[in-house]
Amino acid sequence: MGKTKDLSGRNIVVFYGSQTGTGEEFANRLSKDAQRYGMKGMAADPEEYDMLSRLAEIGNSLAIFCMATYGEGDPTDNAQDFYDWLQETDGQLDGVNYTVFALGNKTYEHYNAMGAYVDKRLEELGAKRVFDLGMGDDDGNLEEDFVTWREQFWPAMCEHFGVEASGEDSSVRQYELKEHNDINMNKVYTGELGRLKSFETQKPPFDAKNPFLAPVTVNRKLNKAGDRHLMLHFLDELVYESGDHVAVYPTNDTVIVNRLGQILGVDLDSVISLNNLDEESNKKHPFPCPTTYRTALTHYLDIIHPPRTNVLYELAQYATDLKDQENMRKMASSAPEGKALYQSFVLEDNRNILAILEDLPSLRPPIDHLCELMPRLQARYYSIASSSKVHPNSIHICAVLVEYTTKTGRLTKGVATTWLKNKLVADNAHKSTVPMYIRKSQFRLPFKASNPVIMVGPGTGIAPFMGFIQERGWLKEQGKEVGETVLYCGCRHKEEDYLYQEELEEAEKTGVITKLNVAFSRDQEQKVYVQHLLRTNKVDLWRQIHTDNAHIYICGDARNMARDVQTAFYEIAEELGGMTRTQATDYIKKLMTKGRYSQDVWS
Repeated sequence: MGKTKDLSGRNIVVFYGSQTGTGEEFANRLSKDAQRYGMKGMAADPEEYDMLSRLAEIGNSLAIFCMATYGEGDPTDNAQDFYDWLQETDGQLDGVNYTVFALGNKTYEHYNAMGAYVDKRLEELGAKRVFDLGMGDDDGNLEEDFVTWREQFWPAMCEHFGVEASGEDSSVRQYELKEHNDINMNKVYTGELGRLKSFETQKPPFDAKNPFLAPVTVNRKLNKAGDRHLMLHFLDELVYESGDHVAVYPTNDTVIVNRLGQILGVDLDSVISLNNLDEESNKKHPFPCPTTYRTALTHYLDIIHPPRTNVLYELAQYATDLKDQENMRKMASSAPEGKALYQSFVLEDNRNILAILEDLPSLRPPIDHLCELMPRLQARYYSIASSSKVHPNSIHICAVLVEYTTKTGRLTKGVATTWLKNKLVADNAHKSTVPMYIRKSQFRLPFKASNPVIMVGPGTGIAPFMGFIQERGWLKEQGKEVGETVLYCGCRHKEEDYLYQEELEEAEKTGVITKLNVAFSRDQEQKVYVQHLLRTNKVDLWRQIHTDNAHIYICGDARNMARDVQTAFYEIAEELGGMTRTQATDYIKKLMTKGRYSQDVWS
């Protein structure tokens, strides 16, 4: 790491706090932008925060922070050290110029908490804010928020630094292609994420860079009718606790990979490396190299999500039809017409990179530049649906199969669920395996088993509660005093997608679940959801919460359900606790701070 700390001539460092790769992607775009203004930029992990003191010594310097918020207002994994340092340090950051762009999602309670904290804390430490905090909302259009912020940011910076754009608007390559003709194939990456051959010799500790290959032992449909839900069990040797998440690394559909190779006229099995032109950068390659185009497009690159505007902007130069070229550049601007075009052509029609190439026949970019620009394929997180006390050597997950037809008539399938669905259980020596690691969560049963537990989880939100219920059953068998265990779950139709019906009814019969409340939203005229059932049981609920110290858990959709459920709790506190809405809100917030109201939600 010694070499990277030499900021020779660099005056812009873009730090990224990133969980799913978007923050890192934005940071790379900003550091690339710097070159257009004759400045030297680099993207950096926030654990390298000691660079801030170096920046303070460079006159015309700037630190940009692209900070995502994770979970309940937490820092992303890679920003934890930086966050701890910010909280503890009393060091002075005089002389540091900074700006922050925050990435978050409005449906969450702690919208952009991390970006806002960094923005405020740096100022308290004496740094100088040179441009306003940008707020990116993934519930709306994060890309558009970023493009708009960036378009106002650079002119302000030019004024601040007294520089002008070089007018050179064509794309700046970050990596150069090296083709390997006589390389030993043992030295070529075939899908491993960190260390070469790590899939052949599996060594703990297992983490994001070194996943464990877990054999699939059960793969079956979870519901009676339709194909929507899957249940998988993995045999594995990872230590987990009820409530943790398992991260799995999927691969892309071979049909799409082959079609990309065909349309771009390349041999996907050529062995290549993409080497960073900036020799001082930590990031030598955009994905593990040397590898083949086929491996990169299958294991490392996200070719399924609609591409962001910067990808279209940079590929535009290769379109031989000037109208195509103009439209692709327009989509990357914050002009209303360009935004609308990107919204309809890319987002609403859900065109991935293959669909764009198919629909713009004049666009045939070199495949190495395409690979440089595509974002990394990310791990997918699932709540673990088992208890390690009952199933110490296997992990269960429950997933919804994503499959739909887009407006252009193309069938789109979810990357991870389609891939998992095809992980068939083999009884011969060749086992289906899934690369995975465990992500610790704050979603934990109460330390005292005698505390009541109220679980709310419609749809696949039920997953972690299956682990909780198994564990409460196990505690009972150990002769522990176990408090009330109440479940509120929901699905569309009892006869079609009532997940884990037998297990739940059995658990209620044996008294492991004190009360099972199921909302079948579409089995009657009026839709019934979990929040309606909460109101029906308000007297019991208020006693459990207010008198008996119950712990509340919410799992599932953040956009509507988690919000509606929280409102139901406010109303119960108002009505039965004789509170005003403000007092009720504070009451629930206090439960959150005490760890008695936990959410595991996604949007």
